[in-house]
Amino acid sequence: MCLVDEKMFPTQSSSSCFFLRIFFVVSVVSEGIGNGLANGWFDAHATFYGANKSLSTLGGACGYDNTVHAGFGVNTAAVSGALFRQGESCGACYLVMCNYRLDPKWCLRRAAVTITATNFCPPNNNGGWCDPPRQHFDMSMPAFLHIARQGNEGIVPVLYKKTSCKRRGGVHFTLKGQSNFNMIMLSNVGGSGDVRAAWIKGSRTKTWVAMHRNWGANWQSSVDLRSQNLSFKLTLVDGKTLEFYNVVPSTWQFGQTFASDNQFS
Repeated sequence: MCLVDEKMFPTQSSSSCFFLRIFFVVSVVSEGIGNGLANGWFDAHATFYGANKSLSTLGGACGYDNTVHAGFGVNTAAVSGALFRQGESCGACYLVMCNYRLDPKWCLRRAAVTITATNFCPPNNNGGWCDPPRQHFDMSMPAFLHIARQGNEGIVPVLYKKTSCKRRGGVHFTLKGQSNFNMIMLSNVGGSGDVRAAWIKGSRTKTWVAMHRNWGANWQSSVDLRSQNLSFKLTLVDGKTLEFYNVVPSTWQFGQTFASDNQFS
């Protein structure tokens, strides 16, 4: 049975199906998808951050102090509200390619880049590209130039899909707050990259304590966990859950960052 499109190819043999799938994938990468809904790809547009901005500090609305230190490098983007989802998409990875079929003048053919969502592109409520319900990526210039020619175009049509985040090392936990107000910034998260729920537990705490999203990638609790080893449990948007035991030693101080040994795949 051929699963490329049974209505179009109802009687194809298995060998024919193999070549049809290959043809379909190549067609997507080389020419773009007209309706933006095939095989998980969606239509959007992309612009780029000004060249005079520091690429390492584009953490913005997600709260990453430094996107390079956070493990994301410089291939990052601010995303419109339709993608930002009130901060839930912080850390998510997207495979983005310029839609060469719609804009062959400025799009690089067969070029794609994986970016991490690290910021929010605010609407101007006057027909702007980041106004709802538009899906838009305001990319760092290095990321943008992976898929488009350098010039005066400024905005290009793109195709995008969610993709797995490939991170080096473990998840990063940065300790913020004061006294019994704990705020944890989560970064370098693998897998889908976007965290849906988080819990914390001290070495003298018997149960997991649910944390609440303060803003972006920052999660908070109001339990006094000073002088305790800290463990964490995270659930991603795709449903995967991991526990990170004794990541933080009892001698921790606010402002420090610790990395786990395990990571989402």
